[in-house]
Amino acid sequence: MRILVSVLATALSMAAAAAAEEKLQWSGEIASELEAAVEKGDYQRVTSIMILGGGDLIYEGYFNGASAETRHNTRSATKTINSMLIGAAIADGDIKSVNEPIIKFFRDKHPFANPDKRKHAIKIEDIMTMSSPLECDDWNQFSRGNEERMYLVEDMAKFYFDLPLRGFPSWATPPERQPFGRAFSYCTAGANLVGLIAGRAVDEDLEAYAQRRLFTPLGFDDVTWPRTGAGDVMASGGLELTSTTLARLGQLFLNDGEWNGQQILPAAWITASLQPRAKVDDTTEYGYLWWLSRYEVNDVSHPVAYMSGNGGNRVIIMPDHDLVVVITKTSYNTRGMHETTQALIDDFIVKNIQSEP
Repeated sequence: MRILVSVLATALSMAAAAAAEEKLQWSGEIASELEAAVEKGDYQRVTSIMILGGGDLIYEGYFNGASAETRHNTRSATKTINSMLIGAAIADGDIKSVNEPIIKFFRDKHPFANPDKRKHAIKIEDIMTMSSPLECDDWNQFSRGNEERMYLVEDMAKFYFDLPLRGFPSWATPPERQPFGRAFSYCTAGANLVGLIAGRAVDEDLEAYAQRRLFTPLGFDDVTWPRTGAGDVMASGGLELTSTTLARLGQLFLNDGEWNGQQILPAAWITASLQPRAKVDDTTEYGYLWWLSRYEVNDVSHPVAYMSGNGGNRVIIMPDHDLVVVITKTSYNTRGMHETTQALIDDFIVKNIQSEP
């Protein structure tokens, strides 16, 4: 897959027309080839692959001891669920907008270490786009906000607010000189707050709220989320879900927020979530806790959005071809875990998207 930087804005409106011209061409022979490669370990330790086309099941396979009932720990892939719950809370009137300051939901965390008035200006959108002004970078082992330091602390919400402000020395590019006016920095501590805000806004335990507002309508009736030392839901990741539930979350976005005739999330929130809001690197952008990129079919570039987690876990939506792809893996903290997932997508999904014979 050759990835190009571009905008996802018109992707959903183009999906039906593009899908009518090109579709994933699948066969038993392709499935057998895929299974042989997975069993050989070509893509590291894969536990499940599920492909939906037009909402219908195209392929479902389980490996390395997994089954249809297995709840996969997709790690940070479930961060994206927090932004879905923010969208639901906005739709229900419990949150006014993504421009609300996050401090209003955490008055109990005062006073903060490293006090600074700029902390009071941080908005929900800032933490949903991994671009808040606090010094928090999981990709830098020396960062004060690195997630490994957060896991050692009882109150993870307080951990975030106590961080110092991020500095931009002359050799770094400040937000105002970056695309979208934001400086991306992958921050699990901030993403953790996104879910907590949804729960606090509706005055309900986040796990119960997610079950009532999202998972029960999708047909998944037994959510169990990890908890922090302070008793909060650890919304930063680790929620274990079946491959079917993960696929339904992806399909929900291709359905403009609708499932079985019920509007679970507003269509406007789906569009807003998949808009690029920050630049990650030369090939990737970021929406509301969604990764955004491109792939090519017959020299035409198409948008792709995905939830991503440690181990190479992904829930992928390809609007122009009406596809949802779920890949779960347990290759945690392994070199090449994301690259091998990408290779699987290239080799068996993108390669087989073709015009109707």
